[in-house]
Amino acid sequence: MEVALIVNPFASAVSDHRVSAVERELARVGTVQTHFTQRPGHATELAAGAGDADAIVVLSGDGGFNEVLNGAPDGVPVAFLPGGGTSVLPRTLGLPRDATAAATQVADALGAGRTRRITVGRVNGRRFGFSAGIGLDAELVRRVDALGRREDGKRPGDLAYLGAAAKLAGSRRGRFEPALEVRGHGRAAFALVANTDPYTYAGAVAVHVAPEARFELGLDLVAPERVGPADLPRLLRYVFTGRGQATAKGVLYLHDLDRIEIACDHPLPLQADGEDLGDVEEAVLEAERDAVAVLI
Repeated sequence: MEVALIVNPFASAVSDHRVSAVERELARVGTVQTHFTQRPGHATELAAGAGDADAIVVLSGDGGFNEVLNGAPDGVPVAFLPGGGTSVLPRTLGLPRDATAAATQVADALGAGRTRRITVGRVNGRRFGFSAGIGLDAELVRRVDALGRREDGKRPGDLAYLGAAAKLAGSRRGRFEPALEVRGHGRAAFALVANTDPYTYAGAVAVHVAPEARFELGLDLVAPERVGPADLPRLLRYVFTGRGQATAKGVLYLHDLDRIEIACDHPLPLQADGEDLGDVEEAVLEAERDAVAVLI
């Protein structure tokens, strides 16, 4: 059995020691061929070239996971090992936060032929595993990216996101007005689209934007019509408790959709799995049901 291990050496929790430990665990069930990414987009190329492998395992952060989802050949099972500061995808799939412990479970699943089929989303043709957003969260991603990387090439952590969020709220005085149209459903200040729950994590704390979202279903959308300073505590309570979104006044909440069309009043930032995809005036989001087999 051949396992293609794709590693992003610049991910915040990846080290030579962890790579070696992961290789040892996977070698219990097959021959491991390790490939290190060298540039943005390289993981997509490496995954696309791994069609002869029996499985693709990714040790990376969320950006590398996203790249592999966009290159993995049909029919080849994929596994995601936490190598980033957040690593939403493996955590939402139930894997441990420790990469070696996660590799142990993945190796066991590979040896037993145990997989789980999940839905993935697409936004303007690009796949995403757990989330996509237009407006607020995409602007946060962009602001953190603008901080640059540390000397070791790794990205800033959760504190940088909290700082960027505080600055963004301050620059808007906590106010976000309608800026886009969810076609057929109404206007909103920004749009958050979830493929699973949690939507993301703030350290060890889960953020439940769309608590009904599941990998086996379609896409969920949460889009507040407008947000003012008085609304922020209520919205934060929703996302940290996972209760209240579906019935909240002034919040568009849609569950288990195959297609979402969004038209922006002016170009707005778009993100998928925490990756900045630039500004868009329109976005089409689609659910690819049962699209990928994951080792779990």
